[in-house]
Amino acid sequence: MSSKTASGRILGLLLLITAPGCAASANATEGAAPLSRIAFASCIRADRPQPGWESVLRGGPELFLLLGDNVYADTSDPDEFRAAYDELSSEPGFAALRASCPVLATWDDHDYGRNDAGAELPSREVARAAFLDFLGVDAGSPRRSRAGVWHAETFGPPGRRVQVILLDTRYHRSPLRRADSVAPDTGPYVPELDPAATVLGAEQWAWLEARLREPVELRLLVSSIQLVPVEHGWEKWGNMPLERARLIELFGRTGAKGVIVLSGDRHSAEISVLPPGAEGPGPDYPLYEITSSAFNQSLRPNAEPNAYRVSARCFGPNFGTLEIDWEGEPAGLLIEIRGADGSVFAAQRVTLRSLGSKVP
Repeated sequence: MSSKTASGRILGLLLLITAPGCAASANATEGAAPLSRIAFASCIRADRPQPGWESVLRGGPELFLLLGDNVYADTSDPDEFRAAYDELSSEPGFAALRASCPVLATWDDHDYGRNDAGAELPSREVARAAFLDFLGVDAGSPRRSRAGVWHAETFGPPGRRVQVILLDTRYHRSPLRRADSVAPDTGPYVPELDPAATVLGAEQWAWLEARLREPVELRLLVSSIQLVPVEHGWEKWGNMPLERARLIELFGRTGAKGVIVLSGDRHSAEISVLPPGAEGPGPDYPLYEITSSAFNQSLRPNAEPNAYRVSARCFGPNFGTLEIDWEGEPAGLLIEIRGADGSVFAAQRVTLRSLGSKVP
């Protein structure tokens, strides 16, 4: 298909999605119409074709979440950051999506500036400014003075509220501990047990606890790196097991109901579930994590272990969708991992009650 034909099809889909009465723009603030369709993705290479946008648009999402590695800048130069975001913004499919519904985002290492980097990166403020410019954050917004890019928004009226919490796992993250030797396909990192090591930093931890205490029916916790899987040696919360245990315990201690984790980074997609009580204190319901990665890249298939995996792994280009049925008896979710052509690779149905939510 020519780029002109593809652009025409995308624009046709956009006209359907943004017709008068479209719910997308009405869902931008708490108290508006409830969200029913959410899509998400990570790891987007601007130098490669991006056919998945047409499939995303066809589903008519009312909210889209960028989970990190939204561009591959890997730089400290503000002009190069700007050019990378301009390239994504000018991609016809992404531009059509952005015109059709709100887009929220966090970052990961390649839009932070360097592979696997954390708080030690000198250019992190350059990256932060470029990221916020890309999102169109007002100059006077409190987000401009925040030490990091964490953010949260709540959509929908009481009884049908969806809270989106976007964590920043880069700006304050302590150095990772490297293994003395690495076997093929195992990853270079081992657990760091220093109690002073942090993923989020003190300010973000306090902010997160306050957000988890807010009354909502569904919480989408966006973490650029995986939380539930612990066995591989690549980047993940399990590289700092005390911080991972702290986050899981925080879900239980705050009484936060309806938490589902969305993550990226891994260049493969899967669904994982941490059973209640499996690792000590935590939520009194299963903790689901949906990893969607990469949007337009493929990974050589491998047998990476994950005792909490409940789906097959997708190694080709993919994105995730979440459909909320507020009218169902009981109300519930359909979570899917889809290929670039829109075909369903993995699916999981979850009721809100099974996540501890008290829905009408």
